[in-house]
Amino acid sequence: MPARSRGVGDGANRQPTITEQARRTQLVSVTIDLVATHGYAGCSLQRIADAAGITKGAVIYHFSAKNAVIRAAYDAVIDALTERVGAALRDASGPASAVDAYVESMIGYMAENPTHVRMIVEALSPANDTGIDDTPASAARWQPLADLVDAAVAAGEYRSDLDSATLAIILTGAIDAVVAQTLAEPGHDLFRGTAAILEMLHRTALRGQ
Repeated sequence: MPARSRGVGDGANRQPTITEQARRTQLVSVTIDLVATHGYAGCSLQRIADAAGITKGAVIYHFSAKNAVIRAAYDAVIDALTERVGAALRDASGPASAVDAYVESMIGYMAENPTHVRMIVEALSPANDTGIDDTPASAARWQPLADLVDAAVAAGEYRSDLDSATLAIILTGAIDAVVAQTLAEPGHDLFRGTAAILEMLHRTALRGQ
């Protein structure tokens, strides 16, 4: 997971108060909405301050620079997505159903939180100097899914000759594609896309298919 932003002023050693935590949470939420609407380039500390109804100096008290609050917003989105997927995996009835749950929860979360998708896209775009070194092509994006596939193979639920890395990369690309289509075409049916990905997965991976 990415490194987290530091405390008040990005350099304080003390823990922020409840009031300070609430303000930081507000600023992160405002930043996500602004980046989703205006892009990284169109998001500034002054614009964040205006949207939050406070002064720019008050924003700087919590985040010393634009990229500090951008990083905090990105981290918040990734944490929320990870929590959603983790909960789905805990509820899965077995290894193969866990792979299904991963796909469904990833797409479901993104369908319900389009501003978070925009935040991720803008934060990781090479065109934006955000200082975030995660990349869309990083193995860290698909390795957890490959591990789930390996578990399903070990349990005898998936074919023994599956290449887990290749399947995970294909599934991750398919998830990205249907979500990207929804961003470009808001009326696009993500749930049909989910069903198509799962059908492809089952035909490819399940024993006896």
